[in-house]
Amino acid sequence: MSDSARSPFEVVGLEQLRRRNSVKWRTYPEDVLPLWVAEMDTALAAPIAEVLRESVETGDTGYAFDGGFGEAFAGFAADRYGWNLTTAPILVADVMAGVHAALEAATERGDRVVISTPVYTPFYSAIEQIGRVVVASPLTDSDEGQRIDLDRLERDFVTASAYLMCNPHNPTGHVLTESELTAIAELATRHGVTVISDEIHAPLMMPGHRHIPFAALDSDAARASFTLAAASKAWNLAGLKAALLIPGPTAPVSGLSSELWAAAGLFGVIAGTTAFQEAVPWLDEVVAAVDHNRHLLADLVADRLPGVRYRPSEATYLAWLDFRDTGLGDDPAAAILEYGRVAVNSGLSFGVEAAGRVRMNIATSPAMITEAVDRIASVLERS
Repeated sequence: MSDSARSPFEVVGLEQLRRRNSVKWRTYPEDVLPLWVAEMDTALAAPIAEVLRESVETGDTGYAFDGGFGEAFAGFAADRYGWNLTTAPILVADVMAGVHAALEAATERGDRVVISTPVYTPFYSAIEQIGRVVVASPLTDSDEGQRIDLDRLERDFVTASAYLMCNPHNPTGHVLTESELTAIAELATRHGVTVISDEIHAPLMMPGHRHIPFAALDSDAARASFTLAAASKAWNLAGLKAALLIPGPTAPVSGLSSELWAAAGLFGVIAGTTAFQEAVPWLDEVVAAVDHNRHLLADLVADRLPGVRYRPSEATYLAWLDFRDTGLGDDPAAAILEYGRVAVNSGLSFGVEAAGRVRMNIATSPAMITEAVDRIASVLERS
């Protein structure tokens, strides 16, 4: 996106955003800048808005039917990732519903499930709610950011039944490389661990990075894996319930319910199908705008926030900021909210390993990012 081009995040003004009824805009008072939950400050892609409008006008509001959603994703995955699906995707309500289903199919009560922490908060409850045991396998700090500790992962795999993976990783924004994925696949094959890969942020690759689906690897573990995909993050459709659970050809599917589709929403299916088939140019504009914003944030952090460390994310619109050297303690998000009136996610919500960090949503206007950094700078000045 050139500097002169209008950002997709400048199409909807602040006054209009504040009239929205989503959790992002209703949780905090109006004096707070809400840069927390993964929801974008943009208008719907025109093809999606049009198909939803037509559905409302014709009263097409019944139960969900796949209607080509799986085929639409398969086409997108082939074009975008070079991944040719060999099994039919299964319609589910959302990615976490698919995670629940995959865990129940691949594990038994009391089984151990590994997650690479810090990680997306609902992973913890998804495992515990069905009577499985969370095994936190902490990421390790490196010069390139937080990465999977393969030696630790192998030790954790020895007694585990499944590995719940997030790629691109949330909250760090790291995109797993082919060598990292291959190493994970080798460990999973060696120890009989079923890999469940949440790839919801995959359409939001930043320039210079490439998403490789775990299931696309030539590996026994890949063939026995489950993949989760959806249009909700990349096209801002979180309130329209529909996602896809994609089992590998040898995945343990016998334990899957035949009624998973029933909790999905028809509008989600219609919108998601249209997203994958007709709204890719809109997605490309959004990716360019996020790319611009991540570099803007890097410049602002370097100029205005002494002691804060930030590496621009390799994917998605979630920035991972390290405040450990600022004196704001283990939960800087609390001080940023109280004194700066900016809502960001506390690193602690992703795991104890993320003390001193925050996650910031940068899918908003450059002006709001700049204002947020100015407010955070004022918090640092008083600490």
